[in-house]
Amino acid sequence: MNVSDKSAFVVSPEWLQERLDQPGLSILDASWYFPFQNRDAKAEYDAAHIPGAVFFDHEKLSDSDSSLPHTLLKPEAFAAAVSSMGITNDDTIVVYDGPGMHTSPRVWWMFRTMGATSVFVLDGGFENWKKAGRPVTNAVTKIAPSAFVPKFDAAKVASFADMRKIVENGSRQIADARAAGRFKGVDPEPREGLRSGHMPGARNVPSSSLADNGYLKDISALRQVLDEAGVDLSRPIVTSCGSGITAAVITLALESLGHNDNMLYDGSWTEWGGNKDTPVVTGDA
Repeated sequence: MNVSDKSAFVVSPEWLQERLDQPGLSILDASWYFPFQNRDAKAEYDAAHIPGAVFFDHEKLSDSDSSLPHTLLKPEAFAAAVSSMGITNDDTIVVYDGPGMHTSPRVWWMFRTMGATSVFVLDGGFENWKKAGRPVTNAVTKIAPSAFVPKFDAAKVASFADMRKIVENGSRQIADARAAGRFKGVDPEPREGLRSGHMPGARNVPSSSLADNGYLKDISALRQVLDEAGVDLSRPIVTSCGSGITAAVITLALESLGHNDNMLYDGSWTEWGGNKDTPVVTGDA
């Protein structure tokens, strides 16, 4: 495969390993798991991580004032949190998660939405990194506090009010990253109290369909997946999922294809499916 066939927003394990000691590089372990998976992401990070990586806690780095899970922090709070992690706007930021292309794209999206310009996702994730015998450590990463200055791009975040209008007027296509069973309404939601199904007009692009074994598919394959799902890349798009995390895998694919007119619905299905008066449909797209 030619390098040009790969997304400009992912870096290879080889690329990262060669640069582990370089100044200005920030590495983040952004692993997160559902309760039913019985995995403790922080404990796994403490036991083994890429040298120099710091842990990005999705729960602690969410807006505690929101009743919804994983709500994006306000810019000032985000800046304070990541500054305490030693990250600046000028850093080259590389984000990874356990299986690869699961929760790391969400953090990639967050940093870009907050104004960082050099942000990448590690292709293959930590599990493939370990399988290849690449270096890991349980040493505590030394952090020098820094100053991250946020430049928030509100146009990248869709609110509940935005989604009501989008569903009503079809001004944007909706790309839903949940698994097909949840999208169709035949499988239950992992969170209690949510209706099953999808927003009227939504297209289903399961986040798992955009990667192979934790590696983001090449450019032509990403285009094919979106095309087969009925997503029109010539139109504005909003991405959604269960709680706003895996929607960013679609966002990563879109940006990789040069599609910039996209937003992410932060409340996602937890908000939409948890409301009693929002329209919900079941079955295929």
